[in-house]
Amino acid sequence: MFEKIKSFLINRYRSLDKGLLHASFILILFGIFLTFAASPAVAERNHFDSFHFIKRQFVFLGPALLVLFLTSFLSFQQIRRVSGLIFLGALICMVYVSFWGTEINGARRWIYIGSIGLQPSEFMKPAFAVICAWLLASGRLIKQFPGYLISCFLYSIVAVLLFKQPDVGMLLTISGIFCVQLFLSGIPFFIVGLLGGGLALLGVTAYFTLDHVHARVNRFLNPEQGEAYQVEKSLETLQNAGWFGKGPGEGIVKYELPDAHTDFILAVSAEEFGFILTACLILVFAFIVLRGFWLMRQENNYFCQIAVAGLLTQIAIQAIVNMGSTLNLLPTKGMTLPFISYGGSSLVSIAFAFGIILGLTRCHTLSRGLE
Repeated sequence: MFEKIKSFLINRYRSLDKGLLHASFILILFGIFLTFAASPAVAERNHFDSFHFIKRQFVFLGPALLVLFLTSFLSFQQIRRVSGLIFLGALICMVYVSFWGTEINGARRWIYIGSIGLQPSEFMKPAFAVICAWLLASGRLIKQFPGYLISCFLYSIVAVLLFKQPDVGMLLTISGIFCVQLFLSGIPFFIVGLLGGGLALLGVTAYFTLDHVHARVNRFLNPEQGEAYQVEKSLETLQNAGWFGKGPGEGIVKYELPDAHTDFILAVSAEEFGFILTACLILVFAFIVLRGFWLMRQENNYFCQIAVAGLLTQIAIQAIVNMGSTLNLLPTKGMTLPFISYGGSSLVSIAFAFGIILGLTRCHTLSRGLE
């Protein structure tokens, strides 16, 4: 029995795409270095122990790695089943959070288990991508199955819950995932136009009804009319970073930015490790997305194609929004940089998403009939 399990695990590991796997390890290692670099200053400023955020991040690192590997070994059917359970659990938790969750800065997004906070919507993103991919693929292959309608219904429920929290950034991410998957599923262009109009209307509604969205957009469009200290400090740091930076631990911007370990961690990277290493970090994200889409095109499984596209869209949106906010190319939004920024829920959910990508893009040495 032991030999069979060992052989199974070895065969599964060998079938994983090593480019994506190694890229994920690079991001995780770089995230550890940056957490050590950025978080002690933030912890001390908030009167915590210097290693407060580091210890909390390491609490989630082990489970995240375990989730990544275990998910990558699952079959297609197992990925769908696990994602369905996570989707249902996250949906129930989001309903609870929306009505009875702890309010922080005017938003209800977290469930606290002791001193550890979990954000259910983080786990909704990858699970939603997989479930919608299954529904859309089934709707295309089985004419009588209303996959489009069911997926739109689920999206509407998730969108309402996210708007109620409110979490506009998460809503835009899930909307981006859904739109890409609908486009790939062959939906008519006029429906794509309707969805685009709906998203535009949603953005306008958020701008006029949510004070923090209104303030951030106005601050982005008219920097001189609002407080933009973090963005200005981030840009100043990026401009003065140099090719090789000041060296690990030698930066000062982490002592001045409240969100140096999360939203503006790229500024810490640039100051301490320089332009070259930070540019390499950005290239790793680009490699993951391009490599993932290339592998997706090699697949002949329709569900696999749509699911991988949705998950890659999630990673791309998060990276673009986080980097764009740091560079003042987009309004600031509390969105983590995958595998890099501090955040336990984000780390585990990205590991789950990445594990699914690895699982769905395994090379063809395995028999697809058994999947």
